[in-house]
Amino acid sequence: MSVKVKICGITNLADALVAVEAGADALGLMFCEASPRHVSLAQAASLISLVPAPVTFVGVFVNPTPEQVRQAIEECGIDTLQFHGEETPEFLAALELEECFARRLTPGLLHKRFSPSERAIRTIKAFPVRDAASLTKLERYATDLWLLDSHVPGQRGGTGVKFNWDLAAQATRLGRPIVLAGGLTPENVAEAVLKVQPYAVDVSSGVESAPGKKDHQKLRAFIRAAKAAAGE
Repeated sequence: MSVKVKICGITNLADALVAVEAGADALGLMFCEASPRHVSLAQAASLISLVPAPVTFVGVFVNPTPEQVRQAIEECGIDTLQFHGEETPEFLAALELEECFARRLTPGLLHKRFSPSERAIRTIKAFPVRDAASLTKLERYATDLWLLDSHVPGQRGGTGVKFNWDLAAQATRLGRPIVLAGGLTPENVAEAVLKVQPYAVDVSSGVESAPGKKDHQKLRAFIRAAKAAAGE
């Protein structure tokens, strides 16, 4: 058993470097302006250029336009996209991403693959989980990963609220890798890994001292606990 770790809501170089040094597999960059962890495309591009590979940078979007997605790929060089809004399966299927990534890709730009997919652009769809009925939506989306988060009205992740992990365990049997998010902390992530056996875990507020500012001790403890629970 193994588990990947994504640290979301990265806003500054110091937090990014600590996360990479501690063993994070992916770093999430929030492109939603309403988020307290929002970064501009210029800030994201700077972070990506300064953080050594291998690590995957994940661009997190909430109801973007196709042009906004393509612009982020072309200006930042990100190759993994997370959609956290009401994006439809048809919207995601219609995105033409491979060509714009090829235009941005430069020799020597290496990423650790967060997704097992071999596609140049990998996609993640996030689902707020309220009850068992929430899982019925998953199989409509042919994204590389499904991310399960807590359902909190009016909020798009980063809530620090945990949901029923039994539902997440059910989702792992639906045929696509699961990323578990929502209320994870250094204290409970080992239990979550053992109970759900997700492909990956995702944390933001659970390792913060303030929105957008990571607590480095918590960050290291989270990654250490997640990996140890998976026997790594």
